[in-house]
Amino acid sequence: MAERPRALVYAAVGSAVALSWLVIAAMAVRGAESRIGPAGAPGDSLVSGMFHLPLPAFLERFFALCLAPVPLGEAGVGPFLALTAMWFLMALAMMLPSAAPMIRTYCEIADTASRKGEAVVHPLVLVAGYLGVWLLAAIGFAGLTIALQSYRGGAAFDPAIGIAGATALGLAGLYQFSGLKEACLKKCRNPFAVLFARWTVRPAGVLRLGVEQGVWCLGCCWALMLVMFAVGVMNIFWMALLALFTLVEKQTKGTLATRLAGAILLVWGTALLLVSL
Repeated sequence: MAERPRALVYAAVGSAVALSWLVIAAMAVRGAESRIGPAGAPGDSLVSGMFHLPLPAFLERFFALCLAPVPLGEAGVGPFLALTAMWFLMALAMMLPSAAPMIRTYCEIADTASRKGEAVVHPLVLVAGYLGVWLLAAIGFAGLTIALQSYRGGAAFDPAIGIAGATALGLAGLYQFSGLKEACLKKCRNPFAVLFARWTVRPAGVLRLGVEQGVWCLGCCWALMLVMFAVGVMNIFWMALLALFTLVEKQTKGTLATRLAGAILLVWGTALLLVSL
């Protein structure tokens, strides 16, 4: 494996992240434009003025399926698939950058093996396994979104909405202090130990390694994704903040950032619960 394949992997991953953010930003603008007024969410006026570009009809249809509330009993295949694609795009935008150390580590080990004349499996197989886990997670988040969408038609300060948001924040905050969170975070921070110890030249084995790394990443970040239900699923500012925090959390040692974020989420969730009640 030479520099060219590695450059191809980096270009493919970078393009996927950039394209995901571009589509999400366009969707956020469309959503903000549709909510301008008394029923709008905080920041809608700012987001709606970011840019407005003419989009292909299929993207407009995709945005409409994602942004239009669908009662649980009326949800069909179309809205479910659209919401699954939306959550998968969010995972690409928010989580794939934090997987860069894993991808770089695999490329470095593969380069060393290639120079020795050993066979190697293309890094995109590893990435495919990693993203497969987030695709399954996106299916689960899409189902949860549809289950909660029946409240979207309620009043802006409906207590049920506040309680649901407080529950999401509280769960995310508590998970930051859990042993499972710490165990998953350690695996995410040190991909070399896993990839080197489990090195294989079989595509199925590399795919399984990607799946395992995806499971550790999901175990580390699934609760933080729940915060999006409290702040608005397509709130691009919070999406960017959570993506940045996830990247920093996986790159820094110790538990300070993790525990601090957990404390903030717990205080925020408690305050929202008191206000809602």
